[in-house]
Amino acid sequence: MELSIDLKTVAACRELASAIVEPVEAFIGAHSTVAVERSVLRLLGVDGVGADEVPVPNLIVDALDAQQRSHGAALAFGKALAQTGLEPAALGDRLASGELDLHQFDAVPAAAAREVARKYAKRSLDRISQRRDERRERLERFPQGEPPLLYVIVASGNIYEDRTAAVAAAEAGAQIIAVIRSTGQSLLDFVPYGPTTEGFGGTYATQANFKIVREALDEVSERLGRYVMLTNYASGLCMPEIATMAAIERLDMLLNDSMYGILFRDINMKRTFIDQHFSRMLNAYSGIIINTGEDNYLTTADAVEQAPAVLASQFINEEFAHRAGMPDTQIGLGDAYEIDPALQDGFLFQVAQAQLARQIFPDAPLKYMPPTKHMTGDIFKGHLIDAMFNLTSVMTRQTIHLCGMLTEAIHTPFLGDRALSIENARYIMNTARHFGEEISFKPGGRIERRAQQVLRDAHESLQRVADQGLMEAIEARAFADVSRPPDGGRGFDGVFERASDYWNPFEEALAPASAGAA
Repeated sequence: MELSIDLKTVAACRELASAIVEPVEAFIGAHSTVAVERSVLRLLGVDGVGADEVPVPNLIVDALDAQQRSHGAALAFGKALAQTGLEPAALGDRLASGELDLHQFDAVPAAAAREVARKYAKRSLDRISQRRDERRERLERFPQGEPPLLYVIVASGNIYEDRTAAVAAAEAGAQIIAVIRSTGQSLLDFVPYGPTTEGFGGTYATQANFKIVREALDEVSERLGRYVMLTNYASGLCMPEIATMAAIERLDMLLNDSMYGILFRDINMKRTFIDQHFSRMLNAYSGIIINTGEDNYLTTADAVEQAPAVLASQFINEEFAHRAGMPDTQIGLGDAYEIDPALQDGFLFQVAQAQLARQIFPDAPLKYMPPTKHMTGDIFKGHLIDAMFNLTSVMTRQTIHLCGMLTEAIHTPFLGDRALSIENARYIMNTARHFGEEISFKPGGRIERRAQQVLRDAHESLQRVADQGLMEAIEARAFADVSRPPDGGRGFDGVFERASDYWNPFEEALAPASAGAA
């Protein structure tokens, strides 16, 4: 089934998205952030914590003066590597303890620093490439089956309990497991270290926690004969660092949006735009699928009114991802089934929006989010609404399907709630598997007219954003009815201008080839 939509308008939307993103990309190219520099150190091999449990990458970057920082942490650290002959981890520990100071090595030639840093950068990228190949090999041995892929969240706060819940969800039929982050972690300007057991409303995203769940899902994948994917969140003030850890530990998906942190966490937009670019370069190379956050627009504003903003944001997210080297097959654009169930023909509007995205982004692994805003605690009605959401997803060929919970708005789901949710989805996905291939849309009917109107309005919205500039448009509430100023929000003090000879070995390695790496 295909909607009749104006392909010239679709092409014009992409042209506008390019015009919108172009000046932001120019800004990104002239700046860096403390999170990007910490990511570079992590990729070179720096890890661990120093005094007061402060991560070593934080201690090193915080100790750089403005001039050192403007040239890139890799250059100052590379000089110390060249002079001392130490391995990066050992050098990091000695810098964190105060035994060494990067200023001691200012006189070391930049060429020597680049030579040794490139060696360690290659070692890191080879390791990530190996993890990417492991995923490919496992998917070949243990195919997941036909999409929509069933995605379930676990979030106890204790990584060991999450591991148990993740395995149980996989055994019940889940194909993707997301370990949601502890409340407020996106606002921390550091990444906690080691396994954690005390998260609130979720579990801290740490490299050790990634490793624990990855190993458990690999084991259950072998037992079930199908690969179970692992997802976490690369957003917030440590977006590129989490992307780094995810690449190393072979996560499969990351929530990674170009504007989510700006709109919904009040993180400075300049910081966010820079961080998302570097994180997406890593995601492209590591083969990680990103999940964008357009669904969040529909939880803060009316879903019918915000539909054009969702589509406009999808075009912008796609353009940012392409400029970071991501192929369409890794760009999981988001949407949600959030129209008020009391609205007459609301289901038709849901189908129109989902089908419109599927046709405009045919190769993207679209992520479809379940109803949450209008769930009341009536579990019977909620289960029925989730079934309609499941039907929309399978008939419009969505790819990543976050299972709705019948107990939404009551409590954090129990294992039994997840099992019922997965059972509902599996029934619908099976009984209506090829429904979309057997029907057609009425020419000029309600669904088609709705889709055409959303596309026209999205084009108008993109035109307004292009006329204003993206940063100014965000301040003017162009998305989700939320206003953020360009120089406001959290983390702005971590943005700095690059010197003319700024150097990042990973940007150097990934920028030319990242589009074909996955």
